[in-house]
Amino acid sequence: MRKARVRSSESGVWFKSGVLVDPNGEASSGTRTMTYVRRISALATALLLAALAGCAGGDDPAATQSPTPSSPAPTTATSTPPTDSEKASAAASAVLREYNDVGNQLRQDPSQPLSRLQSVATSTELAAQRNLLRNERKRGLHQVGDTKIAVLKVESVNLDNSDPSTGKVPTVQVDVCFDVSNVDVVNANGESIISPDRPDTSWIQFLVSNYRWDKDPDRAWRVASSQDLKRKPCDAS
Repeated sequence: MRKARVRSSESGVWFKSGVLVDPNGEASSGTRTMTYVRRISALATALLLAALAGCAGGDDPAATQSPTPSSPAPTTATSTPPTDSEKASAAASAVLREYNDVGNQLRQDPSQPLSRLQSVATSTELAAQRNLLRNERKRGLHQVGDTKIAVLKVESVNLDNSDPSTGKVPTVQVDVCFDVSNVDVVNANGESIISPDRPDTSWIQFLVSNYRWDKDPDRAWRVASSQDLKRKPCDAS
């Protein structure tokens, strides 16, 4: 019976009775046959892996996702340092509040030394306050309640330090409205000497100066003078 021959159209190789032969009809050895089969198997495996890799890359969102741009580094806000005029205004305002506190304490307690005035006053203001307090103490008067600052306004700043010997020193003009609605002045018998017509508030203009500007521009401010102002009373605090 004649054996059937089958030809592989892709490889150009004939199979005869299950034996691999070349186109000339010669049979190949078993080793050659196995090598050929292994090459075909390896090629098929490589094609399969490549196809799977392509599918995996197409389905994975992370494979095509663009990198997230990094956020810019945060910037640190910088504040503008205060000017000399701004520092002078702040220093003058602070010493005026301290001046008021020291005045309350000296008037309420006659045993407090008047030397405390030197920490807040100078020049004509220091002399005037010393004389006023000495006279009040001689008369046996003392204050009850606190004088409060209702309004404080810096009106001008002059940092001219050309001639301290004649008073040309850095000076800040400050207008202050004092609230005395809870203040009384009594004698040794506890009797009030305050007029019932006294207004609850009044304005005083102060000049706060620094006679040691060259050595201590921040802490040597003192109240140098004061004068009453004829101005509409402010609202009591």
